[in-house]
Amino acid sequence: MFKVGSGSLQYELVEGWEQLPAGYRHADVAGVCTDSSGNVYLFCRGEHPVMVYDREGKFLDAWGEGQFSYRTHGMHMAKGDELFLVDDSNHKVGKYSLKGEELFECGPADHPSDTGGYDGRTPATVTKAGGPFNRPTNLAVAPDGDLFVSDGYGNTRVHRFDPKGQLCGSFGEPGSGPGQFRVPHSIWVHTDGRIFVCDRENDRIQIFSPKGDYLTEWLDVQRPQDIFIDKDERVYVGELVWRAGMRSLRRGPIEAEEAARLSIYDINGNVLLRWGSGVGADAAQPGQFVAPHGIWVDDRGDIYMAEVTDTIGVRPGIVPEGTHTFQKFARV
Repeated sequence: MFKVGSGSLQYELVEGWEQLPAGYRHADVAGVCTDSSGNVYLFCRGEHPVMVYDREGKFLDAWGEGQFSYRTHGMHMAKGDELFLVDDSNHKVGKYSLKGEELFECGPADHPSDTGGYDGRTPATVTKAGGPFNRPTNLAVAPDGDLFVSDGYGNTRVHRFDPKGQLCGSFGEPGSGPGQFRVPHSIWVHTDGRIFVCDRENDRIQIFSPKGDYLTEWLDVQRPQDIFIDKDERVYVGELVWRAGMRSLRRGPIEAEEAARLSIYDINGNVLLRWGSGVGADAAQPGQFVAPHGIWVDDRGDIYMAEVTDTIGVRPGIVPEGTHTFQKFARV
């Protein structure tokens, strides 16, 4: 049994939690969230994009077939069980009912904005900031109901929308300086209105005022993929692997593999707990991480980690097919 932590922060891997129905599979799980009843929603890359389980892992429902591209990406559940889904290939951000009815879209969809020749692979080919959207990544809801979208792979902006999905403003530009981004991969809005942005390829989390003014940044971070802040102001971050030969746009060339991991911080950026040491094939071991992508914490403090294992681990031949794409860590 995999266990980690000490004192008030201890977790135990719930092995075999997901009771996947016969004939169902998901090579990648891009996002995860929970509703007010404790039900767990997975945003998957496969035939059944949204899969719903109860707290114990019993399958309840699936929906979204034919509505999304294979690049399902971000997922957020706001108060009142308001569900938002982000599809990066379709350049689409939408609000949905818990049964899958699309309620509205945020801004334009389906056509990428002009960001100066993005080649679909290299962040540096984004040479100018554009409007919504060019492969958006995630969404967060502010205390006043405004919606903040990180945008994303083909853009370097954060867009603010009103609660009905109308664009109010944007901030950010290409680069590695304060207020600049290289793959703003996810976002969270604190209860005090501060905006936390996972600036992935710059190896940092940037923090902004409610108006989008740069405040500070955290640098003890590795390729941050997703972020969650709980009611006790603990900050949970899923961090992607660096492989030898890759290049951080802040730190420079990566000489040796740096394992994917999960970090828990206090609200000032001090590490409270961190784990993830599996490199290469060892990342497939229970409790280790291949490709953290979506993270959520429920009302009991249990952590849910979604991983894009096929994209990052299986297809490159690093971990075997069948390696975990989703893990639950129960707080004990």
